[in-house]
Amino acid sequence: MIKDKALEYFMNGYSCSESITKSCIDEGICSAELLPCSTTFSAGMSSGCACGAVTSSQMILGYLFGRDNKFGNKVFAREKAALLVEEFKKRNKITCCRALCSGLEGSAKKEHCKKLVADACEILEDLIKVKV
Repeated sequence: MIKDKALEYFMNGYSCSESITKSCIDEGICSAELLPCSTTFSAGMSSGCACGAVTSSQMILGYLFGRDNKFGNKVFAREKAALLVEEFKKRNKITCCRALCSGLEGSAKKEHCKKLVADACEILEDLIKVKV
């Protein structure tokens, strides 16, 4: 289960985006080459914009279901990306890191982001299940 590993990584110093990617690497879901890519997604892509847990999850979906994927469906990634954002918004109302973490600092922010990592992982896990 990627969520448990991602939360462990997150609580041990990895960023939100890195923790999700690293847990997917551990599970054989994606290539280890993606970890450095996910570093730039944390802290709202270093601008406070899109939540790193969401952007990392989007990258994993693109890796699995993007153009010329092994499932032969070229629109899979965009459909799944839209579903990820939709479900994340149902749970958290928005995807903007700055707004999601507004007024939070230190351990309160870390605890709040832990929930966002868990939410993104749960949604991602559901979306990567492919029914053949």
